[in-house]
Amino acid sequence: MNALKKLSNLFGRYMAVIVIAVAALALLAPGTVSFIKTSYVNTLLGIVMFGMGLTLKPGDFKVVFSRPKDVIIGSIAQFTLMPLLAFLLTKLFRLPPELAIGVILVGTCPGGTSSNVMTYLSKGDVPLSVGMTAVSTVLAPFLTPLLTYVYAGTKVDVNMVSMFMSIIKVVIVPIAAGFVINHFFSRFTQQVVDILPLISTTAIVAIVAAVVSANSAKILTSGLLIVGVVILHNVLGYATGYSVGKLLKLEPAKCRAISIEVGMQNSGLATSLAATHFAAYPLATIPGAVFSVWHNISGAVLANLYARTAQTDGSKAGKAVSC
Repeated sequence: MNALKKLSNLFGRYMAVIVIAVAALALLAPGTVSFIKTSYVNTLLGIVMFGMGLTLKPGDFKVVFSRPKDVIIGSIAQFTLMPLLAFLLTKLFRLPPELAIGVILVGTCPGGTSSNVMTYLSKGDVPLSVGMTAVSTVLAPFLTPLLTYVYAGTKVDVNMVSMFMSIIKVVIVPIAAGFVINHFFSRFTQQVVDILPLISTTAIVAIVAAVVSANSAKILTSGLLIVGVVILHNVLGYATGYSVGKLLKLEPAKCRAISIEVGMQNSGLATSLAATHFAAYPLATIPGAVFSVWHNISGAVLANLYARTAQTDGSKAGKAVSC
């Protein structure tokens, strides 16, 4: 068990590097990982969501009721900024429908599963981050199909009911199952939780490998455009999320949490929805896969920058008090 814990910690620490390495392998030598089929994506995402549920406790939802204003501000920012930015980027770069739907799906999905860790590393408001992730995930079955229809309905046929059921099955049910098991069998989950980074990273890596290897030829022909749009979408999400917090005069720790929550999306869900509901548009799965790779890199870099800023702010405050 100790060996597994060490391996899990290693995977968690170097997740971005591992994802990049596997993505490059899948892109340049797709045959090496072609045994991982895109049909496995839903199951793999369900495993990640189940692991997330195992880490949740009733107390994690306390912030929703004790500080509803903060969570509401963050959740509104989540479901307005990222979908709108996605739509504007598809127009600005004149993306074809199959790429546009993929970018819009990323924008309309809830907060990413690694945002809480990045918020912790950035010295942000972790309870707010957890509360926002929980609320946006619960709202996703309703808002993700609706917003996808609003922003992409003129481009493709969006079946909102079918998308709603997919999100319930691959997100809500696994999270709820993990939450219930954690509540009634906490001793067991305390032992398992140490190896969750290993399980989650393996599942995310497999999703990226499946999608990239299946579309490697198309990615190589239009890859720079996809990567550029994904990077812009993510960075603009961070910037506008932080700006909303500053505009509303929230504390720096809350601004950092909202910034990371808004910028980091559940791109695995976007990939799953694209593969399930937009099979006629194979490239629709690519933005989610690229986002999965990129946001783990950008999130780690941003968390480091925010942490340094927090230390600087703290030292300034200390000097002000001493004076």
